[in-house]
Amino acid sequence: MASAAHAADLGPADPGAVATLAPVHRHPAVPDPTAAAFFDVDNTLLRGASIFWFARGLAAHDYFTTRDMVGFAWKQLKFRATSSEDPDDIASARDSALAFVAGRRVDEIVTHGEQIYDELLAARIWSGTRAFAQLHLDAGQRVYLVTAAPVELARLLARRLGLSGALGTVAETRNGVYTGRLVGDILHGRAKAEAIRALAEREGLDLERCVAYSDSINDLPMLTAAGSAVAINPDPPLRRLARIRGWEVHDFRTGRRAARYALPMAAALAVSVGYAYHRRRR
Repeated sequence: MASAAHAADLGPADPGAVATLAPVHRHPAVPDPTAAAFFDVDNTLLRGASIFWFARGLAAHDYFTTRDMVGFAWKQLKFRATSSEDPDDIASARDSALAFVAGRRVDEIVTHGEQIYDELLAARIWSGTRAFAQLHLDAGQRVYLVTAAPVELARLLARRLGLSGALGTVAETRNGVYTGRLVGDILHGRAKAEAIRALAEREGLDLERCVAYSDSINDLPMLTAAGSAVAINPDPPLRRLARIRGWEVHDFRTGRRAARYALPMAAALAVSVGYAYHRRRR
């Protein structure tokens, strides 16, 4: 794993995964090497929090206790209900993520990730956001994911969707095993803007010709670092700011906001507990 950067360019994409979301055949685009698009992941590209779904998949391999899964479920429900990111929840998720990978081999986590994508993540990709990414690819531009999620998960999503690369939080490894420590800090807030500036310098991108997509006001540094910004499934503060600044707004969520707020948290948590109990009984 790269030791000093959040960025990870990808090799050849998985054409089968792209076909599941966009089964079309296009002529190769004329390269546009100085323009790119940067997409946040959680609630922008993917319904809910990617780290929760990744944890949900790893639970099947006994990486978590029942208590861990209840905690992850609560944060996921809170995220879905408010479309916001609590700094304390982010820090807690980071610490939990490091705890469950500490001492695990990188190749083991990556292998599980492929299965988790097929079983849990692919069906939760917002097709509207995926279509925007494809428009940039069709224009010959590069498309990167930029997320606080582990870089291995970001790389997996980008590769399976046929994107150009990914920027994510980097966990330290030694001899192919996670140490439980971070390289740098979690990729969030201003760190995202710094990461895309570094990527632009390295890849010869003109940020004024780039577009950033996000759902959260927490990504304002990234949104303003690019020449253009688009709000996808925006939280209320970002929606207000987008209206003031004249940014495009696209909301792919279904149902009324009140119905989403009325989601019975206790019942959902009971389902999570029941799932973990069933696994133990098996």
